[in-house]
Amino acid sequence: MSATSTYPERIVCLTEETTETLYLLGEERRIVGISGFTVRPPRARREKPKVSAFTSARTERIIGLKPDLVLSFSDLQADIAAELARAGLEVHVFNHRSVADILRMIRTLGGMIGCEARAVALADRLEGGLGEIRARAAQLSRRPRVYFEEWDDPLISGIRWVSELIGIAGGEDCFPELAAQSLGRNRIIADPAEVPRRAPDIVLASWCGKKFRPERLRTRAGWDTMPAVRGGHVHEIKSSIILQPGPAALTDGVHAIETLIRQWAGLR
Repeated sequence: MSATSTYPERIVCLTEETTETLYLLGEERRIVGISGFTVRPPRARREKPKVSAFTSARTERIIGLKPDLVLSFSDLQADIAAELARAGLEVHVFNHRSVADILRMIRTLGGMIGCEARAVALADRLEGGLGEIRARAAQLSRRPRVYFEEWDDPLISGIRWVSELIGIAGGEDCFPELAAQSLGRNRIIADPAEVPRRAPDIVLASWCGKKFRPERLRTRAGWDTMPAVRGGHVHEIKSSIILQPGPAALTDGVHAIETLIRQWAGLR
């Protein structure tokens, strides 16, 4: 940071959601490096150097960019954060797992860069949009049971913010108990037969960027008897709008869930 700078001016974002947030705040000029998995906004991939994957990073290149702030996410990037901190960089590790956490992350990030008012306005706008979706969901005559599949082998479900967005959009998460677990290994469904036992009306899948193959569901024992499969309510939600805990999930992601629930209910 230069002697005259009050707030960070050279920021590296190791995950997409902080990049998208900075663009939404009109502060993209501060970003000097991004994750290679970043797709939102599309222009970020054209404008910013890619310096990391998700659990690995080009630390020497990051150090060479001379950032005055590095933004990372969760225990999955703890080793990267520690290495950069030992190199003398200022690192902030967010650990936002819920809808409320995402909104707080936006407000916190705004405060860190001197854009608190704009960040609060953005978070308030996102929160207001969720309120509108919640109000529409209250008009449903029945809430469908929704199974969300994050990975297929082993079966993983229960991301907390996704579970909450399903509820906001009018559904009931089939595995709400998994939402309390932050680590993927603690969200594995050990017995695949448990999914049809919970009789989901809708199946949503986002296989961490891998192409979803809905035909594979029918090959799993007993899954062809599920209401979702019999009724044709098996859908993919793109990873880019649901698996990043940021603005995308609170806009395009929840809208996609709402649309599919309303289709199931015979509404438009």
